[in-house]
Amino acid sequence: MYADGAICLDILQNQWSPIYDIAAVLTSIQSLLTDPNPNSPANGEAAKLYQENRREYDRRVAEVVEASWEGEEDDDEEQEEESEVKVPS
Repeated sequence: MYADGAICLDILQNQWSPIYDIAAVLTSIQSLLTDPNPNSPANGEAAKLYQENRREYDRRVAEVVEASWEGEEDDDEEQEEESEVKVPS
């Protein structure tokens, strides 16, 4: 995955076909996340770490995922506060 969230996945780019349903696409994404290809990286630093220090790679991935959950919780709280406060225009 690229920093901007784009996904480098053959079935979404070079090998696209209308025969792929959402289940096939999601399975491919899950496979990419579970077993990334460090020989064709979207993130060179992550690929190097994946190959040289898998434990640290896993730790950083977990850290980023957990931080994204916290960001979602903050967004949810902000949306709740916005919906509670009605300012007349």
